[in-house]
Amino acid sequence: MAACVTASSNLAAQQTFATPTTHRYVRYMTELLQPDAEGIARAAQLLRDGKLVSFGTETVYGLGGDATNDRAVAAIFAAKERPSFNPLICHYPNADAAYRTVVANERAHRLAEAFWPGPLTLVLRRTVDCPVSLLAGAGLDTLAVRVPAHDIARALLRQIDRPVAAPSANRSGRISPTTAQHVLAELSGRIAAVLDCGPCSVGVESTVLDLSGKDAVLLRPGGVTLEAIEATIGAVAHHDTPGVLRSPGLLASHYAPRTAVLLNVSEVRPDEALLAFGAALPGAGSTFNLSEASDLTEAAARLFAGLRALDAAGQRRIAVMPIPERGLGRAINDRLRRAAAPR
Repeated sequence: MAACVTASSNLAAQQTFATPTTHRYVRYMTELLQPDAEGIARAAQLLRDGKLVSFGTETVYGLGGDATNDRAVAAIFAAKERPSFNPLICHYPNADAAYRTVVANERAHRLAEAFWPGPLTLVLRRTVDCPVSLLAGAGLDTLAVRVPAHDIARALLRQIDRPVAAPSANRSGRISPTTAQHVLAELSGRIAAVLDCGPCSVGVESTVLDLSGKDAVLLRPGGVTLEAIEATIGAVAHHDTPGVLRSPGLLASHYAPRTAVLLNVSEVRPDEALLAFGAALPGAGSTFNLSEASDLTEAAARLFAGLRALDAAGQRRIAVMPIPERGLGRAINDRLRRAAAPR
């Protein structure tokens, strides 16, 4: 792992940038910035300069780059080793800023009023003069946008005063980060800085809803429940067919630990690690309980930390107890199914 410094000194890159096709990237002494006025100002300046900065939101830590800068967006793909056909979510300090880059329809206005700032991403048509790099949207005529519910993140977005593309700050397909230390473990040396915003309160990525067509289509369950969305705009269709990816998080294998994952277990072996929900099954080599009280909100907030802890336990497999397919359980099960998918 490359070194990390906690000062705000201007540390020069040590290696030349290359395209995401080769997955080579600039080498940095990654700065760890504090969530104060000085740290936010430093993070904003780095972003304006085309550098990559990770910052916390209510969902997970994002890997931010200036969405209007082709080179900065390409650097995100390179640092994450991310397929270039997988679009990014652009982040804004408020809805008005988002509407300068996408065409908001009536459903979008209703959802934004109900859930922004918050863990909801809307996929909408780009405006004719949209300044966001086409690479950020994987060359599509749509863009995924959201307003995070995190005071420090929005303060940063206000200071940079331009859209910030920010997928989760981990290498592609790996477990999403919910602390600054998770980011450093994955990307130290690959990015300019991490703005330490503390642990993420929601702990799973945003819900992604495609509003670019006639029907509202749920692309990815997340921090806003399907029930809450349907109470606001009516029935929502589900993305269940292969085709063009209009959202991140749709690859079959995603959010994956190195250790194999087995879902919906009713018993566990001594050479397995157990991801428990409710009363833990006996017999596991190691156990991480998402919520002893069977609370889905607590479980969502602890999901990625639990997968990381069990991945490091050195067991043959991670066995996962059943989790209800309702409310935030849909988002948790979506992440777990992708973590367990063949790689």
